[in-house]
Amino acid sequence: MILEFMRDDHRACDHYYTEAENALAAKKTEEAKELFDLFYRATNHHFDMEERELFITFEKRTGMMGGPTQMMRYEHQQLRSLLESMRLALSENRTDDFFGIGESMMIMLQQHNMKEEQMLYPMIDRTLGSDGELMVQTLKDMAR
Repeated sequence: MILEFMRDDHRACDHYYTEAENALAAKKTEEAKELFDLFYRATNHHFDMEERELFITFEKRTGMMGGPTQMMRYEHQQLRSLLESMRLALSENRTDDFFGIGESMMIMLQQHNMKEEQMLYPMIDRTLGSDGELMVQTLKDMAR
């Protein structure tokens, strides 16, 4: 339940980034900026869903405060920093910097997403059990 919902959200975020990169490579700078902004907002929203609802509920249910959720929060901080650097590079039309930072960001993001999808989300699904549907609805209700 959680795994499927959050994995689908990962894919939606990735799609925005791919589209932004493609637009920038095609020298469609304004379109790239708009698409990157969608990626930026969607990714930060994804992190917020995890940090404000999903992780807190998991930690309360399991009593596990310093485990995988703490590592994911740390990685979110690193990723947010890279996203800010990319946003700045794009706003200053530093295309090479944008692509360079983007390469590092995507490697880190893909590794991060894999850990969540292979380890953390299945743990959360097991922990929430039948409450998973309610959590998915709560996450859907969070404003983007």
